Amino acid sequence: GPLGSALSTRFGARPVAMVGGFLSGLGLFLGAFATHMTHLYLSVGLLAGLGWALVFTPSLGTVGRYFPARRALATGLVVSGASVSGLALGPLVPLLLDAYGWRGALLLLAAISFNLVAAGALLRPLPVPGESPVPPRDRPGLVRLLRHGPFLRYALAFVLVDAGYYVPFVHGAARAHEVGCDEHRAGLVMAAMAAVDGGGRVAAGWLAGRPAAPLLRHLFAWATLTGLTLMLLPLGTSFGGLLALALAYGFCAGALVPLQFAGVAEVVGAGRLVHAIGLMQMFESFGSLLGAPFAG
Repeated sequence: GPLGSALSTRFGARPVAMVGGFLSGLGLFLGAFATHMTHLYLSVGLLAGLGWALVFTPSLGTVGRYFPARRALATGLVVSGASVSGLALGPLVPLLLDAYGWRGALLLLAAISFNLVAAGALLRPLPVPGESPVPPRDRPGLVRLLRHGPFLRYALAFVLVDAGYYVPFVHGAARAHEVGCDEHRAGLVMAAMAAVDGGGRVAAGWLAGRPAAPLLRHLFAWATLTGLTLMLLPLGTSFGGLLALALAYGFCAGALVPLQFAGVAEVVGAGRLVHAIGLMQMFESFGSLLGAPFAG
């Protein structure tokens, strides 16, 4: 996160995203030749993970800077791609494993990931109207954001949000088994939650672009709904009840994502957006890593 934002501010979003795409593909490629779990940690975990971070941060920051009037909608469209890929890879990966084994599957996933190099090349360095043409080394950086009170409070809020946010995605299948669902129905619950997640991202981005209410009010409303539906999930004690609650949670949780990143610009301004997104990712990772293990 912070590394990607610092590099993209210094060298531009396009080269950083292209390098990130190459590293992600390289990590998966090297992982296919692993002979020990440590090799997988270093290749798929560290190298590919670093590559994806270098793609995500400058891409999202670029979109946030280029579309100030419809920032929430543009961000919603971008992050909905994660839901689409999740739906596609969910059934695809088991097929690849059955047909080619885990090594062959990693090689094919590496080939897919190398396409991020071409996608990164499409991040054109356009001048942004109204943005001060200050040299990168003179722009407000990561250190100043660490002394920015409103941003720190905003980041802390999402650390707490993320402590519970991923729990249904991690433990949802196990919960479905607890209420008597077989593998097929448990998979259906998870797939349904992922499907409406993408719809929620686009819908919330579109609604936030309406002049009816400020973006941060939309963010507060969706955060409240996400928390409420998360609290209600344990009440699903049958397949139908759990599926309905999973659909509600998936939509609300998805709606929160684009508003979270668009809201960063409201707090720190567009000029600090790339740096702020990188720091947000770093802070949120602590909540994400701790939440699911503590939940069981």
